[in-house]
Parts: sequence; structure tokens; C-alpha cells
Amino acid sequence: MGKRVESASSINTFQQCNRKYYYQYIEKLPTSPSIHTVRGNIAHSTLEHFYALDVRGFTYEDYKKNFSTALQRLYLEQWGNYREELLSLKMNQQELSFYFEETLVMLMNWSTFFFQELQEKIQAGCSIEEAFVQISPETEVEFQSEKYSVRGFVDAIRHAGDEVHIIDYKTNAKSEIKDSIKLQLGVYSLLYEDTFGKFPDKVGVFFLKDRLYMLPVDLSLIETAKEAIMNIHLQTSNTESITDYKRNITPLCKWKNGQCDFYAVCKPHG
Repeated sequence: MGKRVESASSINTFQQCNRKYYYQYIEKLPTSPSIHTVRGNIAHSTLEHFYALDVRGFTYEDYKKNFSTALQRLYLEQWGNYREELLSLKMNQQELSFYFEETLVMLMNWSTFFFQELQEKIQAGCSIEEAFVQISPETEVEFQSEKYSVRGFVDAIRHAGDEVHIIDYKTNAKSEIKDSIKLQLGVYSLLYEDTFGKFPDKVGVFFLKDRLYMLPVDLSLIETAKEAIMNIHLQTSNTESITDYKRNITPLCKWKNGQCDFYAVCKPHG
């Protein structure tokens, strides 16, 4: 039995609950869409398209208005592109409006930091186009490593002088860099190193509701990711029997207004 190609998401699922991993990635049972996943995809797509803007007609007098207008237009377009997924959630109009407005507020909050960076470049003597190019990251970069048998999409890779920074966008309610996020950033660091022969200098998360948080790529981050990758391959390369994927019964099985996608088939509470 060969190694499965994993992702940061599948590794985190495995660590959360082996049985959940089994249902989702081995048995491949269907999962239910969630507003948090859909609106996260919409926000990511909006920012990806934003950095592809043609700004050659922007002037010093109107660039703020033009960037803000473009951001809102792209957001409306992406919200429309995800119409079917949004309708499948069977939410009422009031609920959809709440998430529409909240996500837009997140993007506009992000734009304040974008404008701060842009203005610094302009004050240093750059044109609008030069400043935009200098602060624009590579977006949605795909990596795949045969060495680790892991793949992933990185939201943004930025070059700050001689440093390389990897950034992930989050629409989370709380700005908390949990262990699952650190693992994701560690996996991305390994993927980058396997491709380019060196680790990024820093990795971080831009919580769109708040701000950017950066971490150094240190030994702890790397070794934790390596250990998690090794552990999942040890298990999945040796067995695909459901009995070898133990249930981890926690409050994440069922909570006040929801439950795990596999609660009915898993029956963790009997």
C-alpha cells in the first residue's frame, strides 16, 4: 500500500480524529457545505483577482477610490459566482445578508492595511503601478512534494527585501493562531523548502477581521510538521481498515447548533 498524497487539511483532520479522516479521505463519504467554507472561498477568490487588477489608468488623485471600488466589484462578482453553493446552504435571506455584509467588512478592513503599504511605496517615489507591483504577492501557488507526499495551495508568497513570507488568509471570528494553523504553516514551509531549497523566512496569517500575524520559521515549527506528516503516512500506508482508525469523542462531535458531518454514521454517543 503506497503513500497517500496528503494536505495540511487532511493532516489536521487526522490529528483531530482518526475516524473522521477515515470517513472523509478513505471512504470518501460526502461532506456538507458550510457558510464559513463558502464565504472563505469567496474572500480568497476576491483577493486573488484583486492582485491581478490593471492599474495603469489609476492616478494619485483617484487611486484610493478606484482600488476600493474594484475590491467591492470583485467581491460582488465572486459572491455571484458562488450562488449555487450559497443556495445549497438553505439559509434565509437575513442570514445570507449577515454573512455578505460581515465578509465585505473583513475585506474593507484588509484594504486599510493594503493602502498603508501602498502609500509607503508612493511616498518613497514609486508610481501607482510600481507600488502595486512591489507589494503584490504571488497568489494561489500550488506545491506538491514527492519527498513528503504532501501538496497544498499557498494563498500568498511575498518578497520583503531579501526575505520570503508565506501568508494565509483567514475569515475566522477569532484571531487565534491555533496548533492546527501552526501545522498548516509548517507544512507550507516544508513544501516551499522542498521546491526552492530553502525555507521561507516567516509565515503568517492575515485574519481579515483583524490584521496580519507573522511567525518565524523555526525548528519547532518544522519538526512538528515533519512529525505529523510521518505519523499520518505510517498509519495510512499500512492499513485502510476502519477499526484501525479510532474515534476521538470530543465536543467537536456535536455542539449546540451543529455536528460532525459523519455523526450519524459514526454514532459516537451510541
